[in-house]
Amino acid sequence: MECRIGCGACCIAPSISSAIPGMPHGKPAGLRCIQLTDANHCKLFGQPERPAVCSSLRPQPEMCGSSASDALMRITLLEHATTPSYDSLVEWPLQVVDERSAPYERFYPSE
Repeated sequence: MECRIGCGACCIAPSISSAIPGMPHGKPAGLRCIQLTDANHCKLFGQPERPAVCSSLRPQPEMCGSSASDALMRITLLEHATTPSYDSLVEWPLQVVDERSAPYERFYPSE
């Protein structure tokens, strides 16, 4: 399968933990990559600065679906399915059990 021209779903839906030029800490899921043009083309395509995770991603029918909006929905669902839920980071009653949830302590302090 070839990449759908102007789709950009893989540059919006997933989180990217590696540095991207202009986004030194990567990007959270759902945020457009700063390197994605208004026409949904990657400015770094084929360039050495492009993150390895982006270069290694290959379009697949299961991921890309039948349209750009379908791809965005499918990749968003994949992102959610592979991201630990907040519930797995805390014990009830609310008690922080993982340092990744530390920023949420001010909202959910442990007793």
